[in-house]
Amino acid sequence: MKKFIASLLVAASACLAVLSPAQANTGGIAWDKFPEQKLTDTTALQRGAKLFVNYCLNCHSAAYMRYNRLRDIGLTEEQIKSNLMFATDKVGDTMAVSIDPRQAKDWLGAAPPDLTVIARSRAGANGTGADYLYTYLRTYYRDETKATGWNNLAFPLVAMPHVLWELQGERRAVFEEVSDPHDHEKKTHVFKNFEQIKPGQLSAQDYDSAVGDLVAYLQWMGEPAQGYRTKLGVWVLLFLGLFTVIAWRLNAAFWKDVK
Repeated sequence: MKKFIASLLVAASACLAVLSPAQANTGGIAWDKFPEQKLTDTTALQRGAKLFVNYCLNCHSAAYMRYNRLRDIGLTEEQIKSNLMFATDKVGDTMAVSIDPRQAKDWLGAAPPDLTVIARSRAGANGTGADYLYTYLRTYYRDETKATGWNNLAFPLVAMPHVLWELQGERRAVFEEVSDPHDHEKKTHVFKNFEQIKPGQLSAQDYDSAVGDLVAYLQWMGEPAQGYRTKLGVWVLLFLGLFTVIAWRLNAAFWKDVK
């Protein structure tokens, strides 16, 4: 029985290690704040949808998202068909990919996860899922010791290569060796900065903005009705506040002659 419980604990620990965002050399880097104003910017969401289709949808599916929901961010059906639909000709279809999961596992080592709710599933103590994705997509660097040639500060030993490298360019991470304050013989490598090796198609500022657009779309895709729900919630609270005042005055009028 004890061996069985111990096995369960080991398995649970392994699952948590896989599902949780990986930590950096000194306990994990701080997540940068995602620019939340992009969530209400339909132009940014449209740019994010374009980036998602061109760079993510080749391997990752969004099986719970239909193309026609993109009308909610201001795109017409004709724009969706002409610019964003490459795997199907039916605007009511889901954002599936043609790659076979078994083949993907053989080629890549693991089947690429579905991204429909990726932003909602990556929240942690360091921030929201959008914060994590915004940091993750901006902290890739060249590492020739890895099979893909890439590594990531937010997700060390990441299996996915840097799909946006043409936009960002190639960078090298500079680490410095620091002594442990409690054990001077023990050394740890702390990230210092990035060095640009090859320039990308975008400047650093423009690349950060593009990643913000992509993450905004991923956040929106996880719950397309979030904006409407928030607006409706405001009106509900206003109604309840008004109704409370009316009920209070009616109560006072009803009981004023009762002694």
